[in-house]
Amino acid sequence: MSKDSKHNNFISGAEALMRSLEAQGVDTLFGYPGGSIMPVFDALYDHRKTLRHILVRHEQGATHAAQGYARVSGRVGVCLVTSGPGATNTITGIADAMIDSTPIVVIAGQVGTGFLGTDAFQEVDLVGVTQPISKWSYQIRRAEDVPWAVARAFYIARSGRPGPVVLDFAKNAQTDKLDYRPVKVDYIRSYVPVPEPDEDAIRQAADLINHAQRPLVLVGQGVELGHAQEELRAFIERAGMPAARTLLGLSALPTDHPLNKGMLGMHGNLGPNIHTNKCDVLIAVGMRFDDRVTGNVQTYARQAKIIHFDIDPAEIDKNIRTDVAVLGDCKQTLPLVTALLKPATHTEWLSSFRTYEEVEEEKVIRLELHPAGNTLSMGEVVRAVSEATHDEAILVTDVGQNQMMAARYFRYRQPRSIVTSGGLGTMGFGMPAAIGATFGRPDRTVCVFMGDGGFQMNLQELGTIMEQQAPVKMIMLNNNFLGNVRQWQAMFFNRRYSFTPMLNPDYQQIAAAYGIPARRVIARKELKEAIDEMLTTPGPFLLEACVTEEGNVLPMTPPGGSVNQMLLEC
Repeated sequence: MSKDSKHNNFISGAEALMRSLEAQGVDTLFGYPGGSIMPVFDALYDHRKTLRHILVRHEQGATHAAQGYARVSGRVGVCLVTSGPGATNTITGIADAMIDSTPIVVIAGQVGTGFLGTDAFQEVDLVGVTQPISKWSYQIRRAEDVPWAVARAFYIARSGRPGPVVLDFAKNAQTDKLDYRPVKVDYIRSYVPVPEPDEDAIRQAADLINHAQRPLVLVGQGVELGHAQEELRAFIERAGMPAARTLLGLSALPTDHPLNKGMLGMHGNLGPNIHTNKCDVLIAVGMRFDDRVTGNVQTYARQAKIIHFDIDPAEIDKNIRTDVAVLGDCKQTLPLVTALLKPATHTEWLSSFRTYEEVEEEKVIRLELHPAGNTLSMGEVVRAVSEATHDEAILVTDVGQNQMMAARYFRYRQPRSIVTSGGLGTMGFGMPAAIGATFGRPDRTVCVFMGDGGFQMNLQELGTIMEQQAPVKMIMLNNNFLGNVRQWQAMFFNRRYSFTPMLNPDYQQIAAAYGIPARRVIARKELKEAIDEMLTTPGPFLLEACVTEEGNVLPMTPPGGSVNQMLLEC
């Protein structure tokens, strides 16, 4: 009698990985097979009923799909790839997930331990490459380490400030046997994912807010990651404080909430940006004072006392000096401060936003949503799609003008409704991230806006959409330019359009080749009908909107400028 038949738990490292993933509640993986990960894919064959594998067409697509899945579902996204180029193709997605705090676990094959350091076929030092851009990167060299490594990886990825974890899985560890026992990891020495709230900081924050005449709350993605949307509402409503959102925090507060004063940042709304340099108390909740939000840090909110709610101590005083740091999970810390707040209205301060809203409406928004010419504008297409979905859809974007226009003119009712590449600004992010979002929230409509440049960067993922019939509603804003770079060239480089015009293919024929329904819209009178066709067509759809070639995203804080120096025209 063999040892296997006497001991049912004596299994291969690859099989242990499957069982460990199931123990973590994983149901979906995005990946691409290859030589050094083949034993794992062989084990996966017997787990197809519990572990659904989505075959992408490029490993970068796998990481972005995992990100989209994680961002809308609140769960950990998982990638499964081979060694060498398969592993290095995930680097962009890992870096993107790190800076945007997205929990993913990337499992990559590796040559056997006996070949490490020999420059074997498709060997690369993945741990060395990814350590600076991940929360944890670990090489599994022994089969018996698989259950522990997987449990630790998921705990690190999802706990505290989320982020990417990399497991480099040597081939011998995949095929060798181990006596499998499930492992649970909920503690790591010296790792403190959630700091304990400090009572003095809580009292100091409440005292500053209670004495504020012009408070302003900056809402970041940390509210979404902490599932603290209701706690945020109670916080701002108790003290009657206006709030503005970062790009990644846009859906943390419904668009139509009366205290919501718009978007922060380089292409944000005029009122909250100008009032950043007028408020007397600035309260940042789950945001990191990114340079696209602060502009020139030397002139940023110099007049204000600054309160910073964050789960990560490394963010405190990193970019902006803080007067009171409230460390901890904002789902816990916000109610602690709210309980000490006195009811307030700040009527005059709130009404002061109206002047800037009227100026922006007249000089920017009305012109974008109701353009005078016959050519479609980017903003009007975005708003029309949002209205057709009753503002209930998940917005996914690529990067560039399409991203900023979508962020500005899409509207949000539900939490976790925006998926975009914020910190890294990854062109090609949109399409695969939207694929992942359809698996993370199959109950919701997923609309992805892309430019003609970003669309072509991961064009191959149309194959994934075709195979899975993923119901991705793709809206391409085609202006025949690398639009965002062209805008900067127009504004700061004397209209010297150096290599930004695009000679584009026939996107309708490309969609047809993948069996994906598509429609091109040029005339405004056809827009509503085309959007309705897109939304009522089962499965995927590509809507190509031919928009004005030299449209600009406004307002805009010029590079190096102050947040209160926004340009309203080019």
